[in-house]
Amino acid sequence: MIKFLSKGLLRDRSRSLFPVVIITITVTVVIFVLGFMRGMMNTMFLDTAVIISGYEKVVTRAYNDESQLLPNDLALVDIEPLLDQLHKLYPDYFWSPKISFAGLLDIPDENNETKSQGPVIAMGIDLLSPNSRQIELWNLENFLKSGRLPEKYNEVLISTKLANKLNVKVGQILTFIGTTMENAFTTYNFILVGTFDLMKGQIDRQMLLVDISGAQEALDMQGAASEILGFTNDLFYDDKSAVSIRNDYNNSFLDTSYMYSPMMLALRDSGQMGTMVDFSNSALIVIGGIFLIIVMVVLWNMGLMNGLRRHGEIGLRLAIGESKGQVYKSMIYEAIIVGFIGTIIGTVIGLSLTYYFQENGIDYTEAVQGMNTSSMVLPNIFYTQVTSDLYYIGFLPGLFATVLGTMLAGIAIYKREMSQLFKELES
Repeated sequence: MIKFLSKGLLRDRSRSLFPVVIITITVTVVIFVLGFMRGMMNTMFLDTAVIISGYEKVVTRAYNDESQLLPNDLALVDIEPLLDQLHKLYPDYFWSPKISFAGLLDIPDENNETKSQGPVIAMGIDLLSPNSRQIELWNLENFLKSGRLPEKYNEVLISTKLANKLNVKVGQILTFIGTTMENAFTTYNFILVGTFDLMKGQIDRQMLLVDISGAQEALDMQGAASEILGFTNDLFYDDKSAVSIRNDYNNSFLDTSYMYSPMMLALRDSGQMGTMVDFSNSALIVIGGIFLIIVMVVLWNMGLMNGLRRHGEIGLRLAIGESKGQVYKSMIYEAIIVGFIGTIIGTVIGLSLTYYFQENGIDYTEAVQGMNTSSMVLPNIFYTQVTSDLYYIGFLPGLFATVLGTMLAGIAIYKREMSQLFKELES
């Protein structure tokens, strides 16, 4: 029967082509919209995590209490054993130390006298280790505007905004003026090797990036770090998993009586991110649910209209002796075939589009300029996200809704009377 019905659908394009096209377009849109919504939220979380908090963050209890002041005198010390412990306990994450510090940046002229000077927010991250993913996380190869990436511990990158403000060029010496881990006055000379633009509004207007070994050297923090950031290996943020890991670590290792005891914080514990994570989860469910209902109603109506359009054909089939059950079953089988074909094609196209924009992104630079805050970073490029449920979610509207509409339309078959059928045929 399936073979017979398939041949009939191929020969009668009015019963197959238009429904398949509609289902394909609908399933494609469903998959892409859901992938875009999830990817958009994950991109925003990732950008905030890279610059501010990580998906997980390990700091001392005292540092966390005063974190807005960047108190490196309360930083983690002897971090290598702690890093080894984290890698063993949570292999699904990769962990990287970071030092955040602030001070003045002094630009000397040819006579070694101050030419310009300005405040700087500096971040010491792992740029030089062979297995480090920090360059990938910061996307520095794409955001680099001039010069090159650091190759030595005393080489730095600064934002193009800061470079223009201080009137400094690649190759010049930059003198950092600040305080060490022990709160002693310090000056340290860095070499500017490149400038970058993160394209995230004003978030990088005073930013300097240096390898963590250079930051440790400048601040007398050998073997220490302000914090250790953790990211999932696939860079996809799962709030439930992050909270579970945070609770597991703190229950096992946090000593509330010792101010330098390491503690773990999840992304949601940073500033306003808890509210944002909860809102995004609820928004995805509500918006995704409403969208699915709308497209299911559309395809349901298509099934109903298709059944009504074939009113005369069904009457003729009944009049020549085909049973109501056979007609009803054949309509459902046809709906299954059309729905399945349209869903498969739509899934392939939808996943292809989603994967393409997962790799290339959609640029929203002008829309997010100036919207970033100290606790949340809005990305300038949103990436879609291919998740496992996108491989089958299209069957809900594409197959289920289509078949349901056909089943409801087919109920009318059982209300047709033979006397009425002959009157319809005579007319």
